[in-house]
Amino acid sequence: MTVTWERFDDGVVVLTLDDPDRRNAMTAAMGDELAARCDQVAADDTVRAVVLTGTPPAFSAGGDLDMLEDLARRAREEGFDAAPFMRAFYTRFLRIAELPVPVLAAVNGHAVGAGLCVALAADLRVVATTAKLGLNFARLGLHPGMGGTWFLPRLLGPERAAAWLYTGALYDGASAAGQGLALESVEAEEVLPRALELAGEIAASSPVVVRQLKRILQASPQLDLTTALAAEAAAQAVSYGTADLAEGLAAARARRPARFPGR
Repeated sequence: MTVTWERFDDGVVVLTLDDPDRRNAMTAAMGDELAARCDQVAADDTVRAVVLTGTPPAFSAGGDLDMLEDLARRAREEGFDAAPFMRAFYTRFLRIAELPVPVLAAVNGHAVGAGLCVALAADLRVVATTAKLGLNFARLGLHPGMGGTWFLPRLLGPERAAAWLYTGALYDGASAAGQGLALESVEAEEVLPRALELAGEIAASSPVVVRQLKRILQASPQLDLTTALAAEAAAQAVSYGTADLAEGLAAARARRPARFPGR
């Protein structure tokens, strides 16, 4: 088993890439396990947030070298078209981007190539200050994949993203966070506790609202203001009929923390 699952009482689930001897290198088998875990999360209405991390010393070293070498050999010697395989490979790991609850990537060690792309698919990132991060595809002679050319410009802006991609350079976590890649950079041993703290804060919010927000925030870059306002109004109309809002208003009047039932 290369992906483990841990559930906390507050509705936070931790998914861990767990192949430390190989720096959590990404294989099709690992992708299948991650996708299956994501299916469990998606089917459980009591899950409120997900933390994705890796067993130290790395978050993920990226695509498995044996797999890449085999694909390269088959392409050269057999004329093999790797595109369908790669598309399926991406889909397995990027299942985390489709989860209905926020995903926080706790990048507690190096995250390189496709390994970083998986972290970029999360909603929030906390990275280790000294972790090495980068999309080094061009340094390998391989075009970026796993959504790297889509995620990175949206986080860093087109020019900075282009510099990362063209050079394949690696940055430490502090520098990457300073450029906008992550919410925070902290010492490696603090990455998972900080991500769990943030996940707990999310879990304390209305699950109904958080799930609505996840959908709207994903769509908002493609919306004009008029359409966004319509989406907000429709979401608020749903909120007015929920037990979560009734609890939130009662808690506000009583000046106590709300205990949202999630309905």
